Amino acid sequence: MARSILLLAVLEILVLTTGFLIATLSENGPDFSETLIASAVFTLISLVLLIIFFRGQQKEAASRTMHTLTGVSIKFLAELVFAFLWFFTGKKTGISSVVLFFVLYLTFTLFSVFIILKTLKSKKLE
Repeated sequence: MARSILLLAVLEILVLTTGFLIATLSENGPDFSETLIASAVFTLISLVLLIIFFRGQQKEAASRTMHTLTGVSIKFLAELVFAFLWFFTGKKTGISSVVLFFVLYLTFTLFSVFIILKTLKSKKLE
């Protein structure tokens, strides 16, 4: 679990560094504050998913499945709420904001999927 959280922190640093470089080198890119807010929210959502998932991995098989489904469902619902707040409440409808949101969504979702699949694969082999 600690290794996955460390990898999540490294991913967050990489995203922030890339966002800062894009914001300073590009005229039409998203503001760094948008990158900072969106990546922080996605990191928090992924952290909640990882905590729920790894907590379930320490229990019996039926509970593992329930924790995995609960974690993924909470992640999905939290990202839907964040998308609603981002696009409608925050009025972030510019092309750079939309692209930023979906790139970060894809990045953190793929990270979560790879961590879950790797953990489940290693659990299956044990």
